[in-house]
Amino acid sequence: MAASPKDTLQSIFASGGLYVVITESLCAGRGSIEILDACLEAGVRLIQFREKSGPDRALYERALQFRERTRAAGALLMIDDRLDLALAVEADGVHLGQEDLPLTAARRIAPGLILGASTHSLTEALEAQAQGADYVNIGPLYPTGTKQVATGPIGPDRIAEISPYLRIPFTCMGGIKPENIREPLARGARICAVVTAVTAAPDPRAAAADLVRRIREGVRPMSTRENQP
Repeated sequence: MAASPKDTLQSIFASGGLYVVITESLCAGRGSIEILDACLEAGVRLIQFREKSGPDRALYERALQFRERTRAAGALLMIDDRLDLALAVEADGVHLGQEDLPLTAARRIAPGLILGASTHSLTEALEAQAQGADYVNIGPLYPTGTKQVATGPIGPDRIAEISPYLRIPFTCMGGIKPENIREPLARGARICAVVTAVTAAPDPRAAAADLVRRIREGVRPMSTRENQP
């Protein structure tokens, strides 16, 4: 049986490696399109458009530019929070937080999109999985200024506690830098999401390429972590 379009998207996502989340205010004075182009040139194939404020028309026009560039590069585009924006620009998926639209409602509205969910504990991860998430994010692993949650940093050891119970891919995020990325990789992470490690770097293309390489070299073979309880 031929793979469905969504199955193909999920396969690309699961092998993505580095997942760069782009917010223009965190781009060190540069435009988000400039950072996006640098990431795509470096081989990044998972991009998230994350803007929390601004007129809808302006957000739409910029997200549409993200869509055109990611599509041309063969990269996936996720939209943070805004399911309407994801549908309007024909993004590949939407990432939802704990206070956003429920996953079950999002699935009814957009059955063909990849749905991601932010989770900070095993309970939240399992609930998101049960509600139909295509992937969950585990984090924040380390102290970070880009997102504050009540739990605070949960630490990389939580990856090994949560991931054996998951049947879906997971990402990890929160304060991941070149100097600590080996810790989540050693605990079974295969997709690491970053913001300022790339977007605020003096040379975003070089920073992204370095992280792509570190993940590729540091990912454990799947068979060594498939020890389901």
